[in-house]
Amino acid sequence: PRRLALTGTPVENKLTDLWSIFDFICPGLLGNITNFKDFVRNLNSDGVVNYAPLRQLTKPYIMRRMKTDKRIISDLPDKTDIKVYCQLAKPQAVLYQQAVRNMAQELKETDEIQRKGLVFKYLMTFKQICNHPAHFSGSGDFNPESGGKFLRISEIVEEINSRQEKVLVFTQFKEMTEPLHEHLAKCFGRPGLILHGGTSIKQRQSLVEQFQSESGPPYFVLSLKAAGTGLNLTAANHVIHFDRWWNPAVENQATDRAFRIGQHRNVLAHKFICKG
Repeated sequence: PRRLALTGTPVENKLTDLWSIFDFICPGLLGNITNFKDFVRNLNSDGVVNYAPLRQLTKPYIMRRMKTDKRIISDLPDKTDIKVYCQLAKPQAVLYQQAVRNMAQELKETDEIQRKGLVFKYLMTFKQICNHPAHFSGSGDFNPESGGKFLRISEIVEEINSRQEKVLVFTQFKEMTEPLHEHLAKCFGRPGLILHGGTSIKQRQSLVEQFQSESGPPYFVLSLKAAGTGLNLTAANHVIHFDRWWNPAVENQATDRAFRIGQHRNVLAHKFICKG
């Protein structure tokens, strides 16, 4: 006669997630999935998004606790997002400009359907060049002097290390985890940890326990998709997003590995952006 659904994930993730929860707790309220998708499409008509009708429909059935609500958790510290601007090193700037020219030329020579694929291809190219020329070329030579983000992360972790604090470093690229790990080991003077999609569940738990111990490693390099949810890493009070994911909600969930109940220090989320 009574049904409850408990979720730790924000309802904003995907509207079909919201539908599937309500299909269980209150069947029929949001219609079948086809009706619901039509309803949502109508809320997005003429390029204007208005979710108020959906919010009013579901609000009576949702009890939501925001961890930023001081009435509920009075001792949770603050979280601050910081945009960290990085200069492209000369080799990066040359590659970037060349890629822009190539894209402009290819766009002229393709039809509309192919253009969309080209734009996605070049967005990935730009991200790789901004990370490091070696990420784009696959050469394996991750010389810090050739990458603006590597130089910038050195400056930030030097300060973190001087305070004896810990940091999580997120990247969306598995192939970037090892070069970042090697670079940070030199910055901190001792090795840290890596977690990505190839890490087994048993290893994950062991790595978390190592990092959470007071004498544990000072940094943890994580791939965004593999480690963005389900981990409790409150030993860190700094989070660096080395490259940016297209969905801010996914980035925020990754930051919440550190910004969660059990955290007693203010959390700083450093989000890297290349100038120009």
